Amino acid sequence: MKTRDFYYDLPNEKIAQHPVNPRDHSKLLVMDRKTGKLKDKVFYEIIEDLHSGDVLVINNTKVRPARLFVHRPGKKEKIEILILNPTKENYWECLVKPGKKMRLGTKFQAGDILEGKVEEITDDGNRLISFQSKIPFEEALEILGEMPLPPYITEKLEEKDRYQTVYSKHLGSAAAPTAGLHFTESLMNRLKEKGISICPITLHVGLGTFRPVKVEDINNHKMHSEYYEISDEIANLINKKRKLGGRIIAVGTTSVRTLESMADETGTLQSGKGWTDIFIKPGYTFKIVDGLITNFHLPESTLLMLVSAFSSKEFIFAAYEKAKNDGYRFFSFGDAMFIK
Repeated sequence: MKTRDFYYDLPNEKIAQHPVNPRDHSKLLVMDRKTGKLKDKVFYEIIEDLHSGDVLVINNTKVRPARLFVHRPGKKEKIEILILNPTKENYWECLVKPGKKMRLGTKFQAGDILEGKVEEITDDGNRLISFQSKIPFEEALEILGEMPLPPYITEKLEEKDRYQTVYSKHLGSAAAPTAGLHFTESLMNRLKEKGISICPITLHVGLGTFRPVKVEDINNHKMHSEYYEISDEIANLINKKRKLGGRIIAVGTTSVRTLESMADETGTLQSGKGWTDIFIKPGYTFKIVDGLITNFHLPESTLLMLVSAFSSKEFIFAAYEKAKNDGYRFFSFGDAMFIK
């Protein structure tokens, strides 16, 4: 299939700039993935479509406030650093802008608690930076850093917590698992009371999730890698519930990628930790996921390809067209779909 097969036109005003308040009052488009039948709901009504014995798999990663604005000593300027991954103690791989101000050996500072130096420049133009902080580095980021919002969100986020799920726990993501932003603690408690198991796994979302597919043929696209963890306890619980007939409902494409990476051909989930670069596209046979809660995704993105694989491209594009016409909000802070 061609990348252009997954293009659709979306006016800018359809892109959500702010999250809905309360979280669970966003719109929800429920779709039967086998028939394409659609139904409009409010997100908190998702409890009506989940049954006792079902398993809701959530991604409990926590977003690092990884966007820093720094300056070179004695300079009045603003250089943007986006912190990606640790490479070794006090060394981090980073994106920088503008690159011409961050050459090899460049020293810089942020506030009066954090200093850094460009130690290496990678083949793809990223920087390996060593940091020295007067307080623990993650604490410094909490003070100085901003949330690394996607480029299509152009308005300032007033509350950092709105780009975290209410169940975020393990720090390490460069982007939020946005399908989970719709859940409130109250809604999750009601789901548990109904007999629905909430199973946390971890996948640290990388910036590759925003990278466009640049090749003409999607089969030639190289997928980015992301770190995941599934505990023995959670794998055993999911396998037990599945054997008893419970549906495995993934909250977000990150949960889907983790589950499908660690399920064997019989649909049995393995525990473990590691890196996955699984690319799920039309033609893929799902091994364990029975339902998917997700947002509306960018044109020509790997996430749109994933949801098209889970249902069908025809049904997904029809749902997106309805969503555009009926006032649904798109992308990270937008409304949700439940594909069942």
